[in-house]
Amino acid sequence: MTMAERKPLTPAAAKFQRALAARASGAPAAGANGALPEATGTQYELMLAKLLADRRDLKQIQSVERKIEHKRKILPDYTPWVEGVLSAESPRQDDVVMTVLVWRIDVGDYPGALDIASYALRNRLTLPDQYQRSLGCLLVEEISDAALRAIASGQPPDVVAVQAIMDMARDEDMPDEVRAKGFKAIGLGLTESDPPAALTALREAMRLHDKCGVKKDIERLERATRSAQQDTAGHAGA
Repeated sequence: MTMAERKPLTPAAAKFQRALAARASGAPAAGANGALPEATGTQYELMLAKLLADRRDLKQIQSVERKIEHKRKILPDYTPWVEGVLSAESPRQDDVVMTVLVWRIDVGDYPGALDIASYALRNRLTLPDQYQRSLGCLLVEEISDAALRAIASGQPPDVVAVQAIMDMARDEDMPDEVRAKGFKAIGLGLTESDPPAALTALREAMRLHDKCGVKKDIERLERATRSAQQDTAGHAGA
């Protein structure tokens, strides 16, 4: 189905897709290779075919902004399938769901992305080959990068999302530089609202990667902290 031909799912079709996804994810494997039973396997193959068509459409779009807009339009088509898969709580690999996870991050749907992330990390799912990163690494890096871009442009970052994914991925293996980026995003995002927590996060970022660019921020927060402590002591002695 092309971009021009796309039609939204009816409620009945969405309900049916949700049930098929749950059945496909929860169904026992047919053999040692983990193949799905024919009926549910066919439905998964149809979803993969749709995903392939949507990815082809996206490749035709050169503008990053327009790619994001298109992802935002097509993501609801996958919602029933994702809900069905997550409800089954199965460790079966599903490249449709894992691609939706990345797309939700791309469009800034962090609650939706974190729902899948929690399920995927818990069940040890992996990303499709084209992403060339471990799941934990991609989650922390992409959400942290988005927060840092927001900070650089003067917009409020989603610190809650960064904190949530850092907590989910705390036991995941990833480069120290990536984890440092998460702490940097948290630290810079909390500078105004919670200076002590911000300082702790920035120091941890510095410990993990001493070239992550937070040295001046740490020094500035340390000076502000000392000044606040001196003011408090002065008022107490007055």
